[in-house]
Amino acid sequence: MNLTSFFIYCIVVTFTPGPSNIVILTSVGQVGPRKTMEYVWGATVAFGLLLAASALLNHALAEVLPGILHVMQIVGSVYMLYLAYQVYKMGSTETASKHVTGFLNGLIMQFVNPKVVLFTFTVIPSYVLPYYDSTMSTLLFVVIITIIGFLAYSSWVVFGSVFRTLLNRHQKALSILMALFLLYSAIMVSGII
Repeated sequence: MNLTSFFIYCIVVTFTPGPSNIVILTSVGQVGPRKTMEYVWGATVAFGLLLAASALLNHALAEVLPGILHVMQIVGSVYMLYLAYQVYKMGSTETASKHVTGFLNGLIMQFVNPKVVLFTFTVIPSYVLPYYDSTMSTLLFVVIITIIGFLAYSSWVVFGSVFRTLLNRHQKALSILMALFLLYSAIMVSGII
């Protein structure tokens, strides 16, 4: 196993902007880092559960994966549109962020986040299972990847906290920009373009 390639893949996928990271960044400016961390914990738990499911059910998922992916595309697109609307509202109302942040929303977002679902369904079978067949080694990689995901989400909280004053000063513009990113993600996931 090429550990360098494995870590690069994990870091690039988890640290780059995606629906969860955009929600985290926007939420920090609205409700602060402590409240946003509830969302991060929910996202991390779901991320770990998806990794574990991929590791345990790899062969079974391979047979039904196309059907699951199509459903996830539709559900994910609809949920991202909802989040885009909520993020857009953050720029104009103080109460909008309560609908986006929180442990449960972080948890739900990961299960319908196509970026995360595709990543978790590919990283274990591509990088771990061909080289390690023991349950303990697979579990260790699930834990390592989950920690990388937590660090990625937390880095977006830190970034939002450091630049909070700037982000709050340009709150409406940032909310519109982040909502547009989510809208773009929803369109790309849906397969319209």
